[in-house]
Amino acid sequence: MGRTEMSRKELSRVEVMGRVKARGLGLREAAEMLGVSYRQTKRIWARYRSGGAQALQHRNCGRGSNRAYPAKMRGAVLERVKARYEDFGPTLAAEHLASDDGLKVQAETLRRWMKQAGLWQRQRRRKPYRQRREAKAHFGELVQLDGSFHEWLEERGPRGCLMHMVDDATTEALGRFSEEETIWAAAGVLRRWIERYGVPGALYTDWKNVYVRPPNAQERMRGEAAVTQFGRMCAKLGIRIIAASSPQAKGRVERAHGTHQDRLVKKLRLAGVANYDQANAYLDEHYLAEHNRRYARPAAEEADYHRRRPTARQLDEVFWLEEERVVSEDWVVRYKNRLLQLERQSQHWAPAKSRVLVRENEAGEIAIHYRGQRLGFREIPCSSKALSEGRGAAPSPAPPSPKPSRNAPAPPNHPWRQGYGNMRTPNFSPAW
Repeated sequence: MGRTEMSRKELSRVEVMGRVKARGLGLREAAEMLGVSYRQTKRIWARYRSGGAQALQHRNCGRGSNRAYPAKMRGAVLERVKARYEDFGPTLAAEHLASDDGLKVQAETLRRWMKQAGLWQRQRRRKPYRQRREAKAHFGELVQLDGSFHEWLEERGPRGCLMHMVDDATTEALGRFSEEETIWAAAGVLRRWIERYGVPGALYTDWKNVYVRPPNAQERMRGEAAVTQFGRMCAKLGIRIIAASSPQAKGRVERAHGTHQDRLVKKLRLAGVANYDQANAYLDEHYLAEHNRRYARPAAEEADYHRRRPTARQLDEVFWLEEERVVSEDWVVRYKNRLLQLERQSQHWAPAKSRVLVRENEAGEIAIHYRGQRLGFREIPCSSKALSEGRGAAPSPAPPSPKPSRNAPAPPNHPWRQGYGNMRTPNFSPAW
């Protein structure tokens, strides 16, 4: 039922009409005080004379709204929320009530019902004021990249990492689940973004060693910039990496993490997803398209700053790990505890002590290059001892024999312990 007490406006009318009844005011003065027309004031005065103060109260006061939901439907909705959507927010719960259960109710109405039933309570916490960085104006000008560790599958699976990319201008999102925030996890989600939209101008990341690192002592002495494997891949694509100094600096992707940790976890639960392969399929087939339709917005400028998409073969040549190695005297290259014997080439022969580039892709395939040319090789078996000696370590020396102490007593057969006669040699005879 609605309210029964009178509003402030109604109480003001009662007071003015009381003064008119006492002949302290005329109807024209009353109209000016109430801010209504003279004709409306006459109607109010007529109602007051016939019914008193109670007649000036709104006639729908105490009655139910004609547009109110039936009590039976309200009970069914709240029972469904308790059974299936108890930890959902009102907006997300209203979406699934409509799509999954056929119960259409406005989100704000559901919010009010859940508050009254004690199923929803929003606690707002004040945070330090920080002015937001203005978003870029063009799609593809800057894309934020970060990993979000969370219990995405709740008790159905282990903790995982959502590699997440968000365009700064449009909040267009792309994600991929992996076990950890590794080089290949970052490269995988970047390649998916490139295949879908093109090559972005810059990536906004944090200061993890996957993306950027401080220079070491040798690099500082030579004045070289420190580049990670992922940074080298991005440099080949012409992508600049910008490292954020704080989580607040890349707030768009951080806020998107919060959205996914609420909505995506519950949607994966409803879909019955039990592992991260199924979760990745759910992202591609359902979640990302729906999320972008709901949250993405047009960029301030129409121009797309993505560069053209490379071919699959060109991308295959980009995403490799690369390390320099020195060729030994017997034309063997050592890489990750493996011995790679170079084959004799008619051309492009890498001489001993020269430097070659060893490359490895995500599948574990290895390639060796010398001056831009690929060299043939075969892997040879090796032992841990051969590896340690092959790296330049000297063979382990024999343990030294213990030296006799200078203060140790002489043994019984020492000449000092024998008489003069016994000290003479057999072939020795005195001259006298």
